Amino acid sequence: MVLEEYTYIFAIGTFFALLEAYNNGANDVANAWATSVSSRSVTYRQAMVLCLIFEMTGALAVGARTASTIKNGIIPIAAFQGNAPVQLLAFTCASAGAAIWVMWCTRHNAHVSSTYSLVSSIAGVGVATVGVKGVQWGWNKGSGLGAIFGGLIMAPLISAGFASVIFMLVKVVVHMRSNPVPWAVYSSPFFFLIAGTICALSIVYKGSPKLGLDKKPAYFIASVSVGTGVGLATLAALFFMPYVYCKVINKDHSLRIWDIWQGPLLFRRPVPVGAERAKVPNYAVMQHGDGDEETDANSEQMTDLKNPQTTTTAKDTGSGSDIDASTPPADGRRVSLAYVEHGPAAPGHSQADYKLQLIRATERHHAELRKNRGPLGWAMRQLHSHPFGAGSIYEKHNLKALLCRLPAYPVVACTYGLYYDIHKAQVGVLGTPEGRRMDRVYAHAPKYENEVEFLYSFVQIITACTASFAHGANDVGNAVGVWAAMYAAWSTGNAAKAKEPVPLWQIAVVALTICIGFITYGYNIMKVMGNKITYHSPSRGSSMELGAAITILLFSQFKLPVSTSMCITGATVGVGLCNGTFKAVNWQRVGLLFLSWLVTIPIAGLIGGGLMGLTLNTPSF
Repeated sequence: MVLEEYTYIFAIGTFFALLEAYNNGANDVANAWATSVSSRSVTYRQAMVLCLIFEMTGALAVGARTASTIKNGIIPIAAFQGNAPVQLLAFTCASAGAAIWVMWCTRHNAHVSSTYSLVSSIAGVGVATVGVKGVQWGWNKGSGLGAIFGGLIMAPLISAGFASVIFMLVKVVVHMRSNPVPWAVYSSPFFFLIAGTICALSIVYKGSPKLGLDKKPAYFIASVSVGTGVGLATLAALFFMPYVYCKVINKDHSLRIWDIWQGPLLFRRPVPVGAERAKVPNYAVMQHGDGDEETDANSEQMTDLKNPQTTTTAKDTGSGSDIDASTPPADGRRVSLAYVEHGPAAPGHSQADYKLQLIRATERHHAELRKNRGPLGWAMRQLHSHPFGAGSIYEKHNLKALLCRLPAYPVVACTYGLYYDIHKAQVGVLGTPEGRRMDRVYAHAPKYENEVEFLYSFVQIITACTASFAHGANDVGNAVGVWAAMYAAWSTGNAAKAKEPVPLWQIAVVALTICIGFITYGYNIMKVMGNKITYHSPSRGSSMELGAAITILLFSQFKLPVSTSMCITGATVGVGLCNGTFKAVNWQRVGLLFLSWLVTIPIAGLIGGGLMGLTLNTPSF
């Protein structure tokens, strides 16, 4: 029996459930992929495509398991005493509490855990609905709040352990060698073996009931998982290893990526004459001397720094109506390189002067976007051509401008991230106290050869995809759990129906929403998270992601929701400590992250519980 009189509550709950999933993608997924993009192993656009593929695969193949914990493990279904409308309202308020908090944090570039926001909001709702005693505060066979919040400490530590072990293996086998390049080439299939085995294990071990994998014997699980990893390693040995052998050892500049299909025949490829260095990307975090354009930009910035009185805001010049002054610039790297070359501004130059430089850098970026012939170029020109004038929004001229700008807003919202330069935004704080602190952190991290890092950039693509798969396996279950409980209560009028399996179509919708959040707004978190804890490179990044993926899958198999953000942060710290000193980690940033995780628990709980208390006890006339 459909609860037609409460359809409006289900509609509101669906909105907040999808908003929570969207912010999960914009915050948690963005943080997970920030490692790969920051290490320059993949571009932001490539990360979008890979995220869409592997997030969906992980969600559809494995992602239903943790949903039962979110639905039934925190507030027992029996606590609702068969009252389906109250259950519908409870999970609606829980979604609203988590969505509001994570949305606010994402907008303000704050890295928080979507998982713990949702769990805390459900706990708050439980207290408001059935009282303190009705909430499962203990372990509850791994489904209570004690088990979930235990992951706040366990997950980062376990992830740090896995990641540091993997990186130390790379460091001992490859980086510490006198000639590390051949060692990197010949050992690369081993890391494909690890990534392939873990990814296969996550599907097969307690795998999707839809495929009947959860009923397979142990020998089947082991043979399929290891067999998949061995198969991937064999392909790497036959095709990848000959390709990189020619690329980094023979320094063959004429080699193209499609030549990889020649396999072992590449070993017979003639060695080019006169090649002094391999043609590989520069994976250094801070890159200088990238060209005349960059140099010119540096000179311009120095002029502005020396003459701050000539600096005007976009509003003063009338050319930056589409700038949000509160948003750090996408083109901030041009500012930062001036600081690198010439040091911070002279005494007397305030922080406001620096912010003005960031606004000018943003306008230069937007000016480049306006030259684009695609939809984003049209939208940026539309915003630029119709600026808001003096007075409030209800003034006639501002209302006309708003009507002209309205069609451009959704286009910018959907496509702005496609043209966002994460690397320039990440180093845009150089010259500030944080920038100088990061310089000291980077000084304690050895910089390895680009030829070696080039090999691990391919490995990192595999580990990044594994991490994305793991996120789909875990966090999608968290996000879809409350929505599934709402749907069960609304569509059947029976609170006990929430114990039934989550429909596959709901998992697919939530997974797609998470991907959309990452694609359209993930840059807002990525620009402040990459390279802010320790020095990143492909060999480090692949170890971080693999350690985080192993931890997430481990928790997922025991039906324990865990934060992807916490796992990748713990793995990042673990790899940073492998440099041999505590100074190689930005502990201030780590402390701020841990503080944000802690404050999430009471704030999300209060929002969700407050909404539930108000709506449940609202007097009627």
